[in-house]
Amino acid sequence: MLDVDALCAGYSGPVVGPLSFHVDAGETVGLWGPNGSGKSTLLKAIIGTAGLFGGRIHRAHGLTIAYQGQQPRRLPSMPIRARELLDALGVTPDASCPQRLARLLNTRIDRLSGGQFQLLTVWSRLAGNARMVCLDEPTNNLDPQGVVALGELLTEPHPDRGVLLVSHERTFMERVCDRIVEVQSWSG
Repeated sequence: MLDVDALCAGYSGPVVGPLSFHVDAGETVGLWGPNGSGKSTLLKAIIGTAGLFGGRIHRAHGLTIAYQGQQPRRLPSMPIRARELLDALGVTPDASCPQRLARLLNTRIDRLSGGQFQLLTVWSRLAGNARMVCLDEPTNNLDPQGVVALGELLTEPHPDRGVLLVSHERTFMERVCDRIVEVQSWSG
């Protein structure tokens, strides 16, 4: 599904790499390392918003990728309800919608807490049609119950979808990831 080979990535120059790993369908792979090691830059290189300075990224033909950044973007005043946001994203809440989110579907987005909004947007990526989901620090803003709910979402079997996630929460990653890849700053 996704093969990364000796990748060096960055912006005006490389900040991370070389790093090699792969993500197969049905697998959740975590990228873990110290602050500033380039984990988020790797995700951005995979989605095409950071530069490649060496190595290669091979995506399966027709691979669709959904990306969730560290802080989901919302306008200060979003007078739409959670259900309307999901509809706009092409996601229909169904039986797979966690109870914790289902009870928020009629709440205005601008009235959700940061953690509620984070969980809603992460779930929208996971419930969408993309075959690969890239999540950058998905536990941000989540309370302990939110982290548990996120873990449940990530461990549900999805044989056609791969997940690549970045997190500082090593214990969380050990619970939800099939493999963890350690990221080091550029060794240039």
